[in-house]
Amino acid sequence: MSAEPIRLSDIESKLRSLDADVRGRVADKRQTIVAGAILTALVVLLLAYLFGKRSGKKKSTFVEIRRL
Repeated sequence: MSAEPIRLSDIESKLRSLDADVRGRVADKRQTIVAGAILTALVVLLLAYLFGKRSGKKKSTFVEIRRL
């Protein structure tokens, strides 16, 4: 069993290929993540608007102060 010694260039080439693979996967998923974040932000804004509009329509006591 004669194993070849591991050279620095072997390790470097393996790390470069792993780096390229990870960067490619991130680039593929970036559009999906950005679209999901935008959609979530729009839903939150819509819900805030609707709940704010509803609370503005609630009837509340109105006190009028008059001077004589």
